[in-house]
Amino acid sequence: MRPPGRPALALPLPLLLLPLLPAPRPAARFHPTWESLDARPLPAWFDQAKVGIFVHWGVFSVPSFGSEWFWWYWQQEKIPKFVDFMKNNYPPDFKYGDFGPLFTAKFFNASQWADIFQASGAKYVVLTSKHHEGFTLWGSEYSWNWNAVDEGPKRDIVKELELAVRNRTNLRFGLYYSLFEWFHPLFLKDKFSSFHKRQFPVSKTLPELYELVNEYRPEVVWSDGDGGAPDAYWNSTGFLAWLYNESPVRDTVVTNDRWGAGTICKHGGYYTCSDRYNPGHLLPHKWENCMTIDKFSWGYRRDAGISDYFTIEELVKQLVETVSCGGNLLMNIGPTRDGTISAVFEERLRQMGTWLKVNGEAIYETHTWRSQNDTITPDVWYTSKPKENLVYAMFLKWPTSRQLFLGQPKATLGATEVKLLGHGEPLNWIPCKQNGMMVELPRLTFSQMPCKWGWTLALTNVT
Repeated sequence: MRPPGRPALALPLPLLLLPLLPAPRPAARFHPTWESLDARPLPAWFDQAKVGIFVHWGVFSVPSFGSEWFWWYWQQEKIPKFVDFMKNNYPPDFKYGDFGPLFTAKFFNASQWADIFQASGAKYVVLTSKHHEGFTLWGSEYSWNWNAVDEGPKRDIVKELELAVRNRTNLRFGLYYSLFEWFHPLFLKDKFSSFHKRQFPVSKTLPELYELVNEYRPEVVWSDGDGGAPDAYWNSTGFLAWLYNESPVRDTVVTNDRWGAGTICKHGGYYTCSDRYNPGHLLPHKWENCMTIDKFSWGYRRDAGISDYFTIEELVKQLVETVSCGGNLLMNIGPTRDGTISAVFEERLRQMGTWLKVNGEAIYETHTWRSQNDTITPDVWYTSKPKENLVYAMFLKWPTSRQLFLGQPKATLGATEVKLLGHGEPLNWIPCKQNGMMVELPRLTFSQMPCKWGWTLALTNVT
């Protein structure tokens, strides 16, 4: 970014006289059409990763009340509880922009965040670089005085977290970006023209997207917030063609399906279909369950009670259901305005990491099996590794009889072997008269259990 008033660097006269030849570019592999872009194979790492962390952080973390949609609910919809919150806690002339200097990130420590993410067992992280409020967590050249370098933290949050994640962890680094902004005057003018005018994407959205990709090389570009405008208004296919053909992350980047009104669950790299999407059955296209550990909000809420957070048992259930049906789980946390990851979020992430240390073999780099869940015993979900001839049965309730009936696997006496992950010794099993098998679980005390919130059987040589 060139400081105001500084002249551009002058070129020597001989260079100015040389003809400007276009830089050689490789032949485009993908065209700016959905037919071409949708045919791009999803980079293999994403399906293998299975588990990611979403981070919603921004100026909305200052009021930290109700939802990250605070500004909209307060100013646009004028929902009474949000209006009353402002009346009771702030001066009458207080504007949303006045929250900017209060977004201090005073205790934000990117290395500490990265260490928590690593301990969670996640394989990628997606940070909100800009939400619908328009505040960018990097010093965007196109968001003057409404970004984390000019205002509030006075720090490049995106760069700090990118470096920490890449230097301290094995996670892939990704960025969320909202295409529209609720109250940006150029967007509102374009909207008034029924999106026939395109001032906002040309002068704001697209330059920022190119800036983000070139500067921070995210391997996930998580688009959101079309504002009711079609993909043609955003020139989404043009940007994605550049992203896949020429960008510095062209070979590894993955994208979602939120690139304009009507594209969700239809176009893009992987599908999200809706927030907190968990269909419970196999989908033919790669998908992601983006969900919040706080059941009601993506951003931090000071008014959240302990029952508003998913328990680790509920999170493990979300994970095994999602992966068994071919999806990835993206678990969201909301840090406080000063950059602290609250104890309840940290505990859930570390608990998930503890579970994955034992059971990750049944999650990472697995494939879906012919059955996603069991027909006899509820809360049993399957994954597989065909090359290793392995099927994994993840069960969420330990039977008091220690007899686990599995209706789906077809076992063979003398060939099939059953092990409990984290225990290791082969288990006894017998075929059932009708179909399936009965596995005799080991007699273990609570302290001897491999884990506390769900267990996995590795079945060798079953069909």
